[in-house]
Amino acid sequence: MSALSPALEALLYAGIGGTEGLTGFPNIGTYLIFGVVLVPVYVMIVAWFLGDPSDAKTGVMGVVYLVGITLGMWVPMFFLTMLIGIIFFGGVPEPLASPGP
Repeated sequence: MSALSPALEALLYAGIGGTEGLTGFPNIGTYLIFGVVLVPVYVMIVAWFLGDPSDAKTGVMGVVYLVGITLGMWVPMFFLTMLIGIIFFGGVPEPLASPGP
């Protein structure tokens, strides 16, 4: 398997190294998602409160729904990530544990 490892590594990673210096939270993807991709959501939330006609009760209800949906997706993903790290990689992933070697 050791002779196959460099060829397999070249095929899978296409000569691109790991994420040295970029592991953990936050990294480039975090800034891209929260800073660029979610801009329309931010505009929508601001428009709920500053737009015409605006209704504070409906705006707060919309924000609560968005937070609830987000937590409903992220909390199970977080626990599943921790479980996968413990089962398959022998420990808690990096944001909660110390960085690897």
